[in-house]
Amino acid sequence: MAQVLTMPPRPAALLSFEEVWVEYGDKVVLERVSLQIAPQSFVSIVGPSGAGKSTFLRLITGQEQPTRGRVLMDGAPACDEPGPERGVVFQRYSVFPHLSALDNVAFGLNCAGSPLLGRLFGARRRAVREEAAAMLEAVGLQDAREIYPSQMSGGMQQRLAIAQALVRHPRVLLLDEPFGALDPGIRLDMHELILGLWQRHTLTILMVTHDIKEAFKLGTRVLAFDKRRRDPQAPHRYGATAVYDFLLDRKSPLGVLSEMEAVQDIVGIAPSFDVPL
Repeated sequence: MAQVLTMPPRPAALLSFEEVWVEYGDKVVLERVSLQIAPQSFVSIVGPSGAGKSTFLRLITGQEQPTRGRVLMDGAPACDEPGPERGVVFQRYSVFPHLSALDNVAFGLNCAGSPLLGRLFGARRRAVREEAAAMLEAVGLQDAREIYPSQMSGGMQQRLAIAQALVRHPRVLLLDEPFGALDPGIRLDMHELILGLWQRHTLTILMVTHDIKEAFKLGTRVLAFDKRRRDPQAPHRYGATAVYDFLLDRKSPLGVLSEMEAVQDIVGIAPSFDVPL
């Protein structure tokens, strides 16, 4: 009797975009965005300035609402306001300058445990500080718990911002050009850090970057946003969408290089520095 081979089921989409449009009056930012994001994927998002990449991330955080279409999380409409299941790291370091590194990371836990006061006491406070200290250690800041952001380098501040975003154990981590302001050497260190955190915490990551090589080095999937059609007389008449969607096959480096060159031609972005694939 012939053996029947069955393929493993594909993971259900964690995030779904169904014919999503974002419009501001006569200005169309995004149009006809239809995508599914699998859990535990690392999606790099590239495209020219003004192509709606940050708007796309804000749809996921709940800061932006679609004019038309739906954004779903686990098959249900995504929450229309930011929540702990979605962490965000920006290019500008979103840390509190008046708090130490430990208190910066503990802040979100304190607010979750005491929404009215934002402060915990006794055993609950000790537990929160221990959890915050463990997250600082995870990002390599175990020796910087009591120093303030003004005393930190750019790379240290970005590590602190990542610790803030992860301490509430989000399922989705959104990175909006997180390494753009860092020196090349520090940037490579941050690449290793974010890949390690992605694997250890089984995160789903969506990262906006202007560097093609960075996108292909870190991502398991690359999305390129741009406008499919243009009207010189009315530049805002048409919006951007995902014009390129590529799942990376690490077993075929030549294929990755050819796809990287194709994306570079499509969106007109050159890599800003050399990143080994």
